[in-house]
Amino acid sequence: MPKSVNNRFDPDRSRGKKQTPEDRLTEKELEEGMRLNKYIAHCGICSRRKAAEYIKNGHVKVNDSVVTEAGHRVVSIDKVLFKDELIKPEEKLVYLLMNKPLNHITTVKDERGRRTVMDLIDPKEVPVRVYPVGRLDRATTGLLMLTNDGDLAKKLSHPSFEVKKIYHVVLDKLVTEEDLEKIKNGLTLEDGPVAVDGVSYVKGKNRNEVGIELHIGRNRIVRRIFEHLGYNVEKLDRVYYAGLTKLDLPRGRYRFLTEKEVIMLKHFL
Repeated sequence: MPKSVNNRFDPDRSRGKKQTPEDRLTEKELEEGMRLNKYIAHCGICSRRKAAEYIKNGHVKVNDSVVTEAGHRVVSIDKVLFKDELIKPEEKLVYLLMNKPLNHITTVKDERGRRTVMDLIDPKEVPVRVYPVGRLDRATTGLLMLTNDGDLAKKLSHPSFEVKKIYHVVLDKLVTEEDLEKIKNGLTLEDGPVAVDGVSYVKGKNRNEVGIELHIGRNRIVRRIFEHLGYNVEKLDRVYYAGLTKLDLPRGRYRFLTEKEVIMLKHFL
């Protein structure tokens, strides 16, 4: 996405064919022992970082004893329980790309009974447990990754990898070039400075529609950027995420990543 505000942003990109790649844990790795938080991540429960929190808070047992150290080594004969439920490593790693619709919570389960992104997944097509990578708020649509690969989820979520994201933003009024320049040059919000990688008007649309590219992942960051300048965000759609696009992926649908896409995410991100 160009940095000049005189250029126009075009969200359309290409994608490949559907595949279901898998990656198995080796018997050698299980026999020699694996860190407990990594083991939990391979079970498709959550990322390794989140698993370490669960372990510290006493939610994990090994052979019926609570373990609070993430570095505890487990081997294939160990019985690991998460919240008193027996868990085992997923043999098949699954990678999904979803075009999230409005009014769906980005979580595995909602205590208030609201619709979640998991309600959109057909258990016959995806028989293993997956979970969302990062979050899109209820009013935000667009690209969302779901997987049971805890290592990749950690990589995509960690700020050091600077995962690129592009959003299509519809505002309540026309955006001035002066304000686009302010965004491009960097704003300072209540939680610190904000740097974007690019911002421009959307190609073929009115000037109340803007494309913005960034790699930071702070809470409601895109909405807060425009609110800081006196705009209200009417629609927010993530159209590009870590090299992936929503071209030919209808709203509310998902697809399996291709083998080429998985390799790109794991090794070349």
